[in-house]
Amino acid sequence: MLICIIMTNKTFTAKVDLLAHSSRGEEETDVELPRPRLLDQVRDRLRLKHYSIRTEQAYLGWIKRFILFHGKRHPREMGKAEVEAFLTSLAVDRNVAASTQSQALSAVLFLYQEVLEQELPWLDEVTRAKRPVRLPTVLTTAEVGDLIRAVAEPEMALVVRLLYGTGMRVMEGVRLRVKDVDFSRREIVVREGKGNKDRVTMLPDSLVEPLRAKVRLREHQHSVDLEQGKGSVFLPHALAVKYPNADTFFGWQYIFAAATFSTDPRSGVVRRHHLDEQRVQRAVKRAAAQAKLVKTVSPHTLRHSFATHLLEAGQDIRTVQELLGHKDVSTTMIYTHVLNRGGLGVTSPLDRM
Repeated sequence: MLICIIMTNKTFTAKVDLLAHSSRGEEETDVELPRPRLLDQVRDRLRLKHYSIRTEQAYLGWIKRFILFHGKRHPREMGKAEVEAFLTSLAVDRNVAASTQSQALSAVLFLYQEVLEQELPWLDEVTRAKRPVRLPTVLTTAEVGDLIRAVAEPEMALVVRLLYGTGMRVMEGVRLRVKDVDFSRREIVVREGKGNKDRVTMLPDSLVEPLRAKVRLREHQHSVDLEQGKGSVFLPHALAVKYPNADTFFGWQYIFAAATFSTDPRSGVVRRHHLDEQRVQRAVKRAAAQAKLVKTVSPHTLRHSFATHLLEAGQDIRTVQELLGHKDVSTTMIYTHVLNRGGLGVTSPLDRM
């Protein structure tokens, strides 16, 4: 069998005779076929399994650090001792958080399990950092009001109100598409949330008209984009192939779109992406400083506040669990500790004196 190999650096064609497979496996060839670089193999595997672009970037970064840490040795030559040495260095020398160390471990394990296809009998023996149990930061309703009023940009203020009013994560908010908002039913469908799960959350009555106005502005902007031949949007997974023209339909457009066009890092297509979540994070940070809030505030704090305030209002915990999209109710139970209620609603003996 003849195989034509096209080299990328110098274009030429080489014909290589391959020996047939024996019963014991593939025999060696006289000429070694060029293999994709290891990081390219990791990238291809991540995209095949539909990992997000941010997870892809993070995993590639950690795998590169792992290889450089051990003097550019190939991962096939390394094992449990090298992985533990790398993780220990992160914790001792760099003093990273347990969540950061856990992400590094996940990236290295993905390399071995998914790309190199190696069995890891030593996996259970690897020492993993134990995540400390922290109570979430929660704002009072008055503090949330001060924060929202301190947001200068109208679009950012709408995003902040949406995050607090629905309990969505910041990425779920900026990725919200026109078709997923049902104004008549007063509900929002959150697509591909954490764990790649869909869920339904509420649409606050106070946001119906502001969000409708935002959708009308996006419709006009989308019409202008179509006239310029740039009205497409990123579609998840194979939808772009299954529905070739769906990327230009208005229903698929992001409600909170970027002000300018950008190049898709995967396909290279120039299109209007969603609002950068870092803009929301910076806007919340500035607003917290303007409102003189002493608590550490981020967009995720609004999600914690949403859940806590619902429980304070007497909403049952199962409903809050569904709105937040928690897999297990024990995750939602942490907000009962924030309320200082606990399972028994204990009252301090000092308050009974």
